[in-house]
Amino acid sequence: MGQAADILTGVIAEGGQRLDKALADASGLSRERIKALIGEGAVTLGGAPVAQASAKAAQGAVWAIRVPAPTAASAAPQDIPLVIVYEDDALVVIDKPAGLVVHPAAGNLDGTLVNALLHHCRGQLSGIGGVARPGIVHRIDKDTSGLLVVAKTDAAHEGLARQFADHSIVRAYRAITAGVPVPAAGTVRGAIARSSHDRKKMALVDDGRGKHAVTHYRTLRVLDACGPAAAALIECRLETGRTHQVRVHLASIGHALLGDPVYGRCPARLRPILASLEFRRQALHAAELGFVHPIDRRPLHFTSPTPVDMEMLLVELGSPGLGS
Repeated sequence: MGQAADILTGVIAEGGQRLDKALADASGLSRERIKALIGEGAVTLGGAPVAQASAKAAQGAVWAIRVPAPTAASAAPQDIPLVIVYEDDALVVIDKPAGLVVHPAAGNLDGTLVNALLHHCRGQLSGIGGVARPGIVHRIDKDTSGLLVVAKTDAAHEGLARQFADHSIVRAYRAITAGVPVPAAGTVRGAIARSSHDRKKMALVDDGRGKHAVTHYRTLRVLDACGPAAAALIECRLETGRTHQVRVHLASIGHALLGDPVYGRCPARLRPILASLEFRRQALHAAELGFVHPIDRRPLHFTSPTPVDMEMLLVELGSPGLGS
């Protein structure tokens, strides 16, 4: 037998608002979830079923919402170790290692971050769209390390998604590139879409075809152990968040990430170093993440130390490393 539905009740405190907004503010559910529940006949106002989310709420009217118990996620919980940077009832911030896939997909049906979070957050997920699952609002590639935030609740998921959509999230990456960009700091603009030649790759496309993308970069350190201007440590701040954005944009200006098997070819003089370290991933780390808490509106800001494999690469390329 399934779990019983929760019944949420209350009184409209302020009249004149759209009903979906008033109920979202009062219940902690997202407006999209409220709309779905109205469509299922699960919302009443003054004892009568609500027909339209856009109806105006009358002050003092009694409302009730029948919230079905969340259904189980299709992915299986797995006890995979996680580095938790921050956690509360609404969200969790993870420092993801390179090699961990974020979401189950063809070829990676388990062993993912979602599988790990289903285990870690067991009993804490109130349901995203009616399913007990973590709310993935952004992703980083399997072989990119660093910070990402995941929602535990419907309302947190909607609030975080809104911030990503309006580009108010602070995101900074550390990248090690082949060669040194000229100028040392600048902005790369270029729409990104799936490559028409290779469906596994993204590519710069004409405006109007793909998604608008903007990357601001600056050179933090020139790495010259293998000769002048052999490599550089770059900081990239994202104004948008597109699939493979940093990798595509840096490759487009002639400075692909070291170790990137898709968008760059390692210069011959650097290959012995990558081989000796067995460095087999793109040298990219999501080092900084900042956002406004979607529930209590606190500003949150997190940083992640450069991972050991990238520190070792920096040392071999002629830098003492960052240490933070």
